[in-house]
Amino acid sequence: MKLRYKKYKLHFKRPSGTSRGILNSKETWFFILEENGRFGIGECGLLRGLSTDDVPDYEDRLKWVCHNIHKEFDDLWHKLRLYPSIQFGLEQAFMSLKSQDSFVLFDSDFVHRGASIPINGLVWMGDLGFMQAQLAQKVVEGFNCIKLKIGAIDFNSEIELLTAARARYSRYQIELRVDANGGFSTHDALEKLQRLAHLDIHSIEQPIKQGQWGAMARLCKESPIPIALDEELIGVYDPAEKEALLQEIKPHYVILKPSLIGGFRGSNEWIALAEKYNIGWWVTSALESNVGLNAIAQWTYTLNNTLPQGLGTGALYVNNVESPLTVTQGALLYDTTKDWNINLILD
Repeated sequence: MKLRYKKYKLHFKRPSGTSRGILNSKETWFFILEENGRFGIGECGLLRGLSTDDVPDYEDRLKWVCHNIHKEFDDLWHKLRLYPSIQFGLEQAFMSLKSQDSFVLFDSDFVHRGASIPINGLVWMGDLGFMQAQLAQKVVEGFNCIKLKIGAIDFNSEIELLTAARARYSRYQIELRVDANGGFSTHDALEKLQRLAHLDIHSIEQPIKQGQWGAMARLCKESPIPIALDEELIGVYDPAEKEALLQEIKPHYVILKPSLIGGFRGSNEWIALAEKYNIGWWVTSALESNVGLNAIAQWTYTLNNTLPQGLGTGALYVNNVESPLTVTQGALLYDTTKDWNINLILD
C-alpha cells in the first residue's frame, strides 16, 4: 500500500465574503491511496483561519502519514487527533480504496436511484444590493430554505434585507437561517437576537465567538431564536469535553463540519451526544472540492435527517473536480449520467 498527497488550489468564480474576509482562492490537499492497481482518494479540507490544524507543520504531518501508512488506520487516526482535516482525508481514502467504485463510499438510494438531499441556498456577504440579488436568485432556483451570512455590512442594513425578504415570503414559503460567525459582542447579542426574532428566523449560527461557554449558555437560555453552535465545536476533541460543552451551553442545534471536527468518526461522536440531550443537528460542508463534498453528502444521506442540510453546491469554483453532483430545485443529487474527472489530481 502506498500513499501520496497533492496540493491543489481552488479558485472562486467571484470573490466570496465571509466574516473572516474576502476569499479569492482556497488551497486543499488530496490523499491518493494505492494498492494492487486500485486507488482511493480523500480530501483534507483545511480552511485557513478556522481549522485548528491550520499550523506551520501541516504539510510535514501529511508527509508523516504517507511514511506511516503501513500502520493500522485506528492508530493513525488517534495520532492525528489534532489534525481533524487530515483525519477526514485519510478516512475517505481508506473507504474509497475498499469500495468497488472509488467514488461510492456509502451504498444508498442517493448514489444509485436518484434520491436527493434538501439543502439550504447560501447568500454570501456583500453590500445590500448584492445580497438582495442573491436571495432573489435562490428563490428562483427553487430553494425553500435560505441561509444568510451576516456581519459584513451594518446590522440595520441586514435587518432591512431580512425585513424585505419576510415581507415578500412568509415563513411557510421560505425558511430563513442566519449565520453570524461569532460576529456579535456579548454586550449586544441578546438585543440583536430580539430584533431578529420579529422576522421568523429559524435559527442563528454562532452569534458570539466560541470559547465563551458561560455567555453562550446564557444566550441559549434567553434567546427568542434557536441558537446553533458551529465554530464552538472546532478544537474540542475529547468525548468527555464534548459532553461537558453540550451540558453547560444547552444549544438548540449543533452544526457538523466533518473537515473541521475529525471526519465521520468525530461527527458521529457529536451526533450521539446531541441526540442524548435532545439537541437538533445538521451537516454542513466547509468549502471542500467536489471530492470532499461527495463524501459528506453520501454520509449525510444515510443519517436520515430531514432538515435542509448546509451542503455546498460545488459550483463556487472555476476549477472544481468534475463530478455527478448536481443541484436541482433546492436539493443535491448524484446524477449517474455524469462522470468524474480527477485527472488534475491523479497526474
